[in-house]
Amino acid sequence: MTSAQTKATTPAGAQELGDESFMSAADLRTYMTEMDMAKALKEVDAMDRAEKARNELIKSLSTPVDTERLQEVRASLLHKLRSAAQRGARELMVMRFPTALCTDKGRAINNADADWPETLTGRPRQAYEFWRDQLRPAGYRLKALIVEWPGGLPGDVGFFLQWGDAKR
Repeated sequence: MTSAQTKATTPAGAQELGDESFMSAADLRTYMTEMDMAKALKEVDAMDRAEKARNELIKSLSTPVDTERLQEVRASLLHKLRSAAQRGARELMVMRFPTALCTDKGRAINNADADWPETLTGRPRQAYEFWRDQLRPAGYRLKALIVEWPGGLPGDVGFFLQWGDAKR
């Protein structure tokens, strides 16, 4: 290759060193900045998708389960409880939902306020009422905890059914 051909194929700003061409340090810094921007855009896109999914979840959990699907949900719960008992577990997280489904964004649950059930809406409220009316009389306990803390703020609540010895 002639030196004229080499210059024609060498990127602008590149220095010819011996038989190879190298980007200048400034070009490499620009390239790194472009890569950082591309990575940031990907992260923003992922956050947008996660936010949309979370909003859809909140929307779907805002309405109680209809009576047709309720039997299916109860059968699934029974199966999960039996599986957990076979593994020797004494509790099972049976529901996880965003604190947005609490009228106080999870404050009462976080503070173990005795009136925390009054803050529930939608399916979490329906699940609590199912426990209160049917599972508590059968000896199950319900524990509600904040299970995720994004940015240091309450994010998701977990409902845990317990059936083991209360002293354990």
